Amino acid sequence: MTTHSIDFRIYYEDTDAGGIVYHARYLAFAERARTEAIRSLGMPAASLLSEFGLVFVVRDATINYRVPLTLDDIATVTTRLLEQKAASCRLEQVFTRGNEFCARVDVVLACVKAKDGRPARFPPLWRDLLRRLEAEE
Repeated sequence: MTTHSIDFRIYYEDTDAGGIVYHARYLAFAERARTEAIRSLGMPAASLLSEFGLVFVVRDATINYRVPLTLDDIATVTTRLLEQKAASCRLEQVFTRGNEFCARVDVVLACVKAKDGRPARFPPLWRDLLRRLEAEE
């Protein structure tokens, strides 16, 4: 069991006029980090749709900002599973710059049928895959 970390450089397009990362960009970086975390476990997120007709949707997201990221910073986003239920999971995504805590995203993903948006249980393969993002305490 392990967490997943990935680095992103902050570009001008990510910032406001003052060179501070625009608040909504944290959600975009978090989305990319989740996608890469799943891919690192050997399964592209697109295969959930192609093989099972299911997709992830964000049901809830909370962002706690502490220290702003700025133009040209290298931000590390670390993703870990906090909780898993039959048709949803809760992930924590921590943004750091070096050893400095910058922000935290707490996100709940629901598994739904692509054809009608109704909740669906995670297939066993995906349940086991997500569990591998559970960090050892």
